[in-house]
Amino acid sequence: MDTADNSAPEVVAAVDDGSGADAFVKVKSKKSQKRKREQDGAEMDTEESVASKRPQFPPISGDKLKGGSDEMRKIPVPAHRYTPLKDNWLKIFTPIVENLQLQVRFNLKTRNVEIKTCKETQDISALTRAADFVKAFVLGFQVEDALALIRLDELFLESFDVTDVKPLKGDHLSRAIGRIAGKGGKTKFTIENVTKTRIVLADTKVHILGSFQNIKMARTAICNLILGSPPSKVYGNIRAVASRAAERF
Repeated sequence: MDTADNSAPEVVAAVDDGSGADAFVKVKSKKSQKRKREQDGAEMDTEESVASKRPQFPPISGDKLKGGSDEMRKIPVPAHRYTPLKDNWLKIFTPIVENLQLQVRFNLKTRNVEIKTCKETQDISALTRAADFVKAFVLGFQVEDALALIRLDELFLESFDVTDVKPLKGDHLSRAIGRIAGKGGKTKFTIENVTKTRIVLADTKVHILGSFQNIKMARTAICNLILGSPPSKVYGNIRAVASRAAERF
């Protein structure tokens, strides 16, 4: 049974090469070339149609993204931070309510700052930013420095204990803390200025506020001071690292 061949016929041309024998050369017909171009064009059209048919979803509102339920964060406040919190409450309250559209209160029974989302909250990360802002103030940072956690995305807060670096006790621990602070806080201020961070020394705790790379430089300098390096050597190291980082960026 004969089957119909839909392929385009190929034209065979005879060429006389001078030797008396006819050499046959196959020549593609114009129909096959035209069909190939039409197929290529059809493939491009299908790709464009697939790209145009991709679903376009509108942005989800903050209320729907939360699933309809309000979230709450509680930040405990130690006794020695009650008075600073009371004095600076207006500075803390205003950016959380007006800029982040959150609800905030200080619970007198549990001694916690409670932050809660509401219907007006648009940004899903607002609750985390507000909690970090209050936590930074509770740890001892100034309101102006802690406020950067709300305004900027690439800022972080890191805390560690002096004894985590080296197990020190008694006078050795006191001297290590003194090396970090320096005379009149000179060493701490120098590390802050060179690494563009903010540092809080609270007993044996060290809290650092800044970007990831700057926190790394400040932490390295503080660890070297705890391990016994002289401040002059630490100054030189962090200045060299800071200059290299500035050149890189």
